[in-house]
Amino acid sequence: MEYYTTKNKLILTEYGRNIQQMVEYAMTIEDRAERTRCVKTIINIMGNLFPHLRDVNDFKHKLWDHLAMMSNYQLDIDYPYEVVKPDTLQSKPDKMPYPNRNIKDRHYGNNLPRFVKAATELSDPEQTDKLMGILANQMKKYVLTWNKDNVEDQRIYNDIIEMTDGKFQANENSIKLKESKEFTTTNNNNNKKKQNWNNHKNNKK
Repeated sequence: MEYYTTKNKLILTEYGRNIQQMVEYAMTIEDRAERTRCVKTIINIMGNLFPHLRDVNDFKHKLWDHLAMMSNYQLDIDYPYEVVKPDTLQSKPDKMPYPNRNIKDRHYGNNLPRFVKAATELSDPEQTDKLMGILANQMKKYVLTWNKDNVEDQRIYNDIIEMTDGKFQANENSIKLKESKEFTTTNNNNNKKKQNWNNHKNNKK
């Protein structure tokens, strides 16, 4: 009995061993014209294995690439396309730069301080005040997420002044912050809704 473990390793398993053997047979044909005709037949069979991909761009080109790979790039024929080279497959992509930012206040993240600073650059002071009020309440919400205790409003005001390099003098007159319990109540309500939804889904199973 012949085991698969004793046979040659499949290069592209999605085509199966029969296609691999056809490619290996084509490589043994001495006549170049006959070898080319044999290979074209193999390409048609390979395409019939994936009829749902026939409308995909460069589908034929991919088949010839795969054929070259299955022959270990040793098949001597005139390819109708420029097939992918082995060194291209082995090349590694360029290393992506990772943003190296020192986050002073991790509970605010990277974007929120940038938004606060950008708000001071708006030409309309009324829009600046309105946007700063929204951002300040979001800041308080983030702080409460990290610290369940009550958060003093002055802490938020001081953070805004520092983020804007003193360009925006945040205080109780310029920004109206919500009470801490309002954020807590909203979070509790959201948690209850989530729990009710999970219970509903579990009961339907």
